[in-house]
Amino acid sequence: MQFSFGSFRRSLTHYESALAYAFLGIIAGVLSGAAVIAFEHAIEHTALLWGVGSRGDNFESLPALERFALPLAGALILGAAFSALQPEHRDVGIVHVISRLYLHYGMLPVRNAIVQFLGGVVALATGQSGGREGPGVHLGAAINSIIGQRLGLPNTSLRILIACGSAGGIAAAFNTPLAGVIFTMEVIVSEYTVAGFVPVVLSAVVASAMSHQLGGGAEIFEMSGVQLASLWEIPYVMLLGLCCGTASALLIRLSTLSAKLTDRPVLLRFALAGLLTGSLALFVPEVLGIGYDTLGRAMFQELALQTLLVIALAKIVATAVAVGFGMPVGLIGPTLLIGACIGGAAALVGAPLLASQQAMAFTIDPTLYVTVGMAATMGAVFGAPLAACLAAIELTQSTSVAMPALLAIIIANLVNTSLFRQRSAHRSVLRQLLRRLPDDPLDQLLHRTDVNAVIDSSVVTLDRKLGSSVVSTLAVQVPNWCLIQREGELLFLVSGNELMEWVENSPSEDEDPDITEATLRRWSIAVVPEQATLRQVLDILRARTVEAVAVYARAGQGKRILRGIVTRDRIERFALHSLNN
Repeated sequence: MQFSFGSFRRSLTHYESALAYAFLGIIAGVLSGAAVIAFEHAIEHTALLWGVGSRGDNFESLPALERFALPLAGALILGAAFSALQPEHRDVGIVHVISRLYLHYGMLPVRNAIVQFLGGVVALATGQSGGREGPGVHLGAAINSIIGQRLGLPNTSLRILIACGSAGGIAAAFNTPLAGVIFTMEVIVSEYTVAGFVPVVLSAVVASAMSHQLGGGAEIFEMSGVQLASLWEIPYVMLLGLCCGTASALLIRLSTLSAKLTDRPVLLRFALAGLLTGSLALFVPEVLGIGYDTLGRAMFQELALQTLLVIALAKIVATAVAVGFGMPVGLIGPTLLIGACIGGAAALVGAPLLASQQAMAFTIDPTLYVTVGMAATMGAVFGAPLAACLAAIELTQSTSVAMPALLAIIIANLVNTSLFRQRSAHRSVLRQLLRRLPDDPLDQLLHRTDVNAVIDSSVVTLDRKLGSSVVSTLAVQVPNWCLIQREGELLFLVSGNELMEWVENSPSEDEDPDITEATLRRWSIAVVPEQATLRQVLDILRARTVEAVAVYARAGQGKRILRGIVTRDRIERFALHSLNN
């Protein structure tokens, strides 16, 4: 059977087109994996220019003066570059992806992706406190959305492409395909659907395979034997969850307070962030960069109790300010390091206490608490409990961490949301930016439904003056709608039956009746592309105060083809039927 791109594109208008979307998921995985791998290599090679090795994360080896000067210089360079950009082009990261997904129908701009790539490379290579996973989500989502736009794919498929790119970005950065899928479902698209699950899984698997083959992604810690030594540890795991929830709330609160200064000049904000990070690095070198090398040291008990606590606090402050001030860095990596330090400290404090109790004397495994701390902090900061648990399992290659990790994650989330009244990090930033996300079932349905699902294709375009031949043709088969135009300009929409009734009652001597002189019910009209979703159609109906839209498909040489008419009533009836079944 011969492949037709036109038929493939049409098949994507149906959300349940499993085979077409599976193919799209594979392509998305390749693209997002390539984008993240290129981003990571760019960070590593840039950091090597000033002697920072270990995949661009060994800032501790630098002299004290360089540890101070490097992040400050990088922040000044970024501040100067961002000052030359329009405010809308500075928007990057996971918050940008979520905003464009819901408020701009999945259309991510090229310029923001370029800013994310170059800005993220400079920021992380110069030691700004942040992670590469947030930029990876943006880059994976953006490259797929941009290609989808260039190919004229339906906007419903852009939604799937963004989900695939996000999952691929996480999977390539972490080597955790399943965590990437669930993170995307929990944080980015905020829904689970069977139709959307297949392409996202394929994208994550392909991106993870590419990263594994080409040497990307975070380090995997082999700890298949790690588990609870006794059920008496459960109260202590719950206490660890409480500590991680408190740290998460502090991180989110500080980032929200920092975000209130976004009206200040970007050069000033970035300079202050770089100055703070550089000053902290004089005393706590581990605050610089992503921190995976420090996470490994915490995992294998190479850091003292006081060092772990100081690193966690410094990382919270530096990361919250960097993210809140709008630096092009992510949050996932720092949350893992913060959680690892808290978990390591809890193990150092708890080991002698639990071992000294004669009634229940046992030896705890410190690496288990490091892993559980990582999962609990990530889950609380992002409001993604399942993704955090799966990330811990995949990073450690150990399923025995699941039970204590889930318990600590739930406690940390309850502490963050109920005790400290904090939302997840991205929701807090979106609220600070006054961006409302429509995430109720009706809006989810409208976002994932193509306009062709409710289109009425029984429509013809007529000139305002009807010739006798046109009247004869209409009399044979009356369309539901007639779109009236004058010299190529759309005027209004009328019912086909009402128009024919008016023609039949017109005086016989009037050979070319003028429809603009008729006393017919006129429907105001706007134009939408064939790629539009029902959410986009409703937004246009509301914004332009019109009653119906004409759906056009693109044709060659700047021409367009009328596909049909959509009214608000048809959308409402479709939504009621879908939600009630």
